[in-house]
Amino acid sequence: MRCLLIASLVFGSLAALGGISSPSHGAEPLNLLVITVDDMSCDSVGAFGCKLPDTTPNIDRLAAESLRFAHAHVQVGNCMPSRNVMFSGRYPHNNHVEGFYMVREPGYRVLIDYLKDAGYYTAIRGKTSHSTPYTRYPAWSGVLDFTPDGKAPHVKDAPSYYASTKQGIDAARKAGKPFYLNVNVSDPHKPFFNEGKRPDPHQPSRVFTAAEVPVPGFLFDDPEVREELAQYYSSVRRGDDCVGQVLKALDDAGLKERTVVVFLSDHGMPLPFAKTQLYYHSTHTPLCVRWPGITKAGAIDDKHLVSAVDLMPTLLELLGIASPEGIDGRSFAPLLKGETQDGRDMIVTEYNENAGGFRHPMRAVVTRDYGYIFNPWSNGRRVMSTATKGTITYRRMKALAPQNKEIAARLDLFEHRVPEELYNYATDPDARNNLANDSQHAAAYKKLTSALEDWMKRTNDPMLKVFQGRGDAGLREAYMAQVESEAAARRAGKREKVGEDGEAGTKPKAKAKKRKAANK
Repeated sequence: MRCLLIASLVFGSLAALGGISSPSHGAEPLNLLVITVDDMSCDSVGAFGCKLPDTTPNIDRLAAESLRFAHAHVQVGNCMPSRNVMFSGRYPHNNHVEGFYMVREPGYRVLIDYLKDAGYYTAIRGKTSHSTPYTRYPAWSGVLDFTPDGKAPHVKDAPSYYASTKQGIDAARKAGKPFYLNVNVSDPHKPFFNEGKRPDPHQPSRVFTAAEVPVPGFLFDDPEVREELAQYYSSVRRGDDCVGQVLKALDDAGLKERTVVVFLSDHGMPLPFAKTQLYYHSTHTPLCVRWPGITKAGAIDDKHLVSAVDLMPTLLELLGIASPEGIDGRSFAPLLKGETQDGRDMIVTEYNENAGGFRHPMRAVVTRDYGYIFNPWSNGRRVMSTATKGTITYRRMKALAPQNKEIAARLDLFEHRVPEELYNYATDPDARNNLANDSQHAAAYKKLTSALEDWMKRTNDPMLKVFQGRGDAGLREAYMAQVESEAAARRAGKREKVGEDGEAGTKPKAKAKKRKAANK
């Protein structure tokens, strides 16, 4: 109760100073529920423009009660690095979680540390090993991956998400604390529903057919690709079923009006040119926030660009908790209150390493109209390692390429890329026409590359020097030799294993200091 009183006093003091105000709730601290889905593209959600009707009725209802962001992006196109950005407020090269490995001494604290200090009961369901620098992270009050009798419910089982959410709420009530619940839904991460025609007891509330699904513009229309997309969209619907169960548990507890709800996806669909990339559809996320008494139902922010690195400081501010110094993110809480912010016309994203420990580093800049991507690993011979090579769609690309020049060109780009890419996302969101060498877009190229260089300097990005000399193939290869050597050392077992699907890490401080000195 002492912690609860302290949290209430902090919240009340900030409200009095004008930092936070909630006319319907006074000084009583709000609960926080963050829901993520795994590998769901933004445009797979009905409220965010899905071309296939009825994919996400539960998420759509939440969106209708929330403020939606039309231009929200995560920082990274794969899971563990993406989630660690969300909850650290730091870019991967600063939070040291660049791949799927644990960092035992990160040198910073994450969201749950601050919430636990403020008197919150903190609990997580799913992605437990992916959401903090290491596991078992001590600031979790509870892990909801198990039922009270010790059984582990299946990650694709929708009713279990109701039980887990209720379990967390009940535990917080018993402790006499407000809660922070981070509920991470596994779908539509592979394996998809009905993948490989295997019996699947976890039936979505609706199953889509190959004939009705839309084919994303970055892929190609083919019967087998459509079958895989039908499995994906059926898994999207099952993920929505899970979200519906989470929200029902909150409603049944009578806490809807006392709880801030945040919903987003960790990155795009697990198919070629989306997951483990930095294209528009790789990082565009269906972010919506329901802040009782503050956000307006059905509101859409189509002006500001916000990103996952901003999430932690935003959540801390709306709960009345001071943000730490030294983070990269910037709170967008004023936008939730209908205000405007300067400097929200550009986002930088980054990718470093896949779950297997293979390095293909990239940096990208996204604006409302353009996207620029730098791929220092691309030399025409090196082939990218990515989880999406395990898909039917990739295998069809390989099979059809010898007879289809267009698919052959897409396959070549997918596997080898080019050092620089520039796309007009306003007219080409599927990134089909590279404009990097087009003189008509020279002004956009200069603007975005200059912005990326400035960002690299501000954030002490170890890629700065190779980006400044990006026209030098030898410099790019020397950089790749260095990072590939580091990755090989990790794969050789010099870092502890993460658990679910990644590898583990070690102390980053010495390397961080070395990088800082190298960029001076």
